[in-house]
Amino acid sequence: MKLYRRLTAGLATALMAAGLALAAPALTRPASAASLTQVTNFGDNPGGMLMHIYVPDVRPADPAIVVAMHGCGGSGPAFHSSSEFASVADRHGFIVIYPSATQQAGFGNCFDTWSEAAKQRGGGSDPVSIISMVTYAQRQYGGDPNRVYATGSSSGGMMTNHMLALYPDVFKAGAAFMGVPFNCFANAADYPPGASRCTGGSMDRTPQQWGDAVRQAYPGYSGVRPRVQLWHGTNDTLVPYQLLQESIEQWTDVFGLSQTPTSTDTPQPGWNRRRYASASGVAVEAYSIQGAGHSLPSGGMAAAAIAFFGITGPPPTTSPPATTAPPTSPPPSGACSASYRQVGSWPGGFQGEVTVHAGTTALNGWTVGMGFPGGTAVTQLWNGTLSGAGSNYAVRNVSWNGAVGANGSTVFGFLASGSGAAPTLTCASP
Repeated sequence: MKLYRRLTAGLATALMAAGLALAAPALTRPASAASLTQVTNFGDNPGGMLMHIYVPDVRPADPAIVVAMHGCGGSGPAFHSSSEFASVADRHGFIVIYPSATQQAGFGNCFDTWSEAAKQRGGGSDPVSIISMVTYAQRQYGGDPNRVYATGSSSGGMMTNHMLALYPDVFKAGAAFMGVPFNCFANAADYPPGASRCTGGSMDRTPQQWGDAVRQAYPGYSGVRPRVQLWHGTNDTLVPYQLLQESIEQWTDVFGLSQTPTSTDTPQPGWNRRRYASASGVAVEAYSIQGAGHSLPSGGMAAAAIAFFGITGPPPTTSPPATTAPPTSPPPSGACSASYRQVGSWPGGFQGEVTVHAGTTALNGWTVGMGFPGGTAVTQLWNGTLSGAGSNYAVRNVSWNGAVGANGSTVFGFLASGSGAAPTLTCASP
């Protein structure tokens, strides 16, 4: 009970901080008589949800629809007030649906992304209720079925990934703030942060395992998949930052893309962006917000999400790199080896990833040594236990990733300050 109170208090502080951060940079709306309206009879509602809708006065005959979902403990009206989606809707003439969750796992009023019913297309619970809201907006206001999008913060970000997996034929794109991959939670007991394996820092699946979860959500689906934008603060501890990488792995695998971004840039100070593109354009876009905690979206991010959807112009495109056949080499024959890749960089820091490889013999525990040039300091690490200081570190396995099968591998990641020079690696196994 003490743990629950501490977590609830922590969430309330985070939500309050987020609300203050969002209020300061709020966009100036044009004069409008539009207001948030509650809809009480919108259709099938197995999740027992509440629906509010914002319909701008000036809009086309077939407006786009954006479903915008709050975090745990919040509500649709509160997310309408604290985020900038309605302001952007006034300028660009799209409808915003604000669902309110009523499920009580975790902190209460969280979107159901844990139950078996919610993980099945048409299975019931909150996903079916959300689809009813979309259908209502199409029927009542002429919403364009070819321009339906999802976005949300925290629990709403989790549900964003959820809806894209279950209903790829309904949603054309989504923007998940501080979410987790689809099918990350085992059940209701796994949802509260204090008891969750998903948000407890120990969730590490392969890209194919994550991708398979999405493919199994709608077996036999062969249509176009919705494009995905992902946002996460590097200092988020409530929903750990490393889950951004797991989400990237899930969606790049769904699209059949490489884990290496086709481009990286910093569109605004502190916004480190990675893009993963196919020949038809950007399919996955991931933002690491430097120093941010559990407090997204903040100023300007709603507009960036709407631009990614393509509501304000064509969706982003970037040419994929020329593909060359990777060199073939036999798997390492020794007991243990390690390889490194830089995931992203920004002024004064970078993100790295190390893959630990087993040779022809399985590993039962491993330790990787990382030697950096002077001036580098590791500031955060996941999927391992860090020791050392300065420019020399050792990373040991944790309980869930010490056993690596013959010719198999596991991955840990880290954030560091410095120039981003690659470390010298060693690997040992007891």
